[in-house]
Amino acid sequence: MTYSEPARTAARRTRSPVTSSASAVPATGITIYGCEQDEAVLFREMAPRFGVIPIITEAAVSEANIELAFGNRCVSVSHKTRIANSTLLALGQAGIRYISTRSIGYNHIDVEYADSVGISVENVSYSPDSVADYTLMLMLMAVRNAKSTVRRSDMHDYRLNDARGKELRDLTVGVIGTGRIGAAVVERLRGFGCRILAHDNRPKIAVDYLPIDDLLRLSDIVTLHAPLNADTHHLLNRQRIERMKHGAFIINTGRGPLLDTEALVPALESGRLGGAALDVLEGEEGIFYADCRNKPIGSKPLLRLQELSNVFISPHTAYYTDHALSDTVENSITNCLTFESRYQHG
Repeated sequence: MTYSEPARTAARRTRSPVTSSASAVPATGITIYGCEQDEAVLFREMAPRFGVIPIITEAAVSEANIELAFGNRCVSVSHKTRIANSTLLALGQAGIRYISTRSIGYNHIDVEYADSVGISVENVSYSPDSVADYTLMLMLMAVRNAKSTVRRSDMHDYRLNDARGKELRDLTVGVIGTGRIGAAVVERLRGFGCRILAHDNRPKIAVDYLPIDDLLRLSDIVTLHAPLNADTHHLLNRQRIERMKHGAFIINTGRGPLLDTEALVPALESGRLGGAALDVLEGEEGIFYADCRNKPIGSKPLLRLQELSNVFISPHTAYYTDHALSDTVENSITNCLTFESRYQHG
């Protein structure tokens, strides 16, 4: 079991220089599913440089739109919608042999089932700075009671908050998962002068590694950067939350189910935890990335968390920067071209 990002990502430098592959590889068709408008602009801009013909649709891949992939071996998919095994089977039957997911995580795809129907799946690398920067922002917001302060200011109540803020240099921060993003978070934390602890079954950077229970007992802030899999589901469960330092904060920019939401809520309500800042949440599917202003929210934990003054929630947006999006699109294309080259010469 490892808490670092999966090793499937093709080894390449982030934002590598763009070079045309058209002379080496014939025009390649790639179907881009679940493509938002800003991604589509980048795909249309970059694809010709690589000798790629993109077929772009905003719709998530499903059995209903498999025909858009006919004649291609590679597709690129978004992380925002889970891909059913029946869709993977249909893709395999349509001749698809490779899926590039525009994400680091794989929890929306049954990779083993895809392999059983002849489809390889790889993720993409993108700037870890996007999520790392956002993680530090959430930490600072949490320990400075930013949500409460902003809410009061919006109502023209400019008195000082009842609770004083904390300075990072006086705190111990526990980083769970030290892959590219976790390592970038550690690098940023060094500048604040705080004590840094880490947990990962495959230590890889210069930091003090501890067993997870020791890290939880000692940390004023715990930040989650582990991939989501069977071993890490509810990594922070009720028992582990109870072992955390009284008044500690939880930051989650990894995946929602790393954290047991049903256990988190009472720990926050009782004051056992000092607060939480969550960019991801269990049950976010169908809520995050949608305009829900005029429709009911089906997630009771989300509604309760948003009521709490010591909880900040954002809609899975930590990765969303100009730099990271450009990396994601470019590396989706180059992933597919790398697979095509191997396929043709294999």
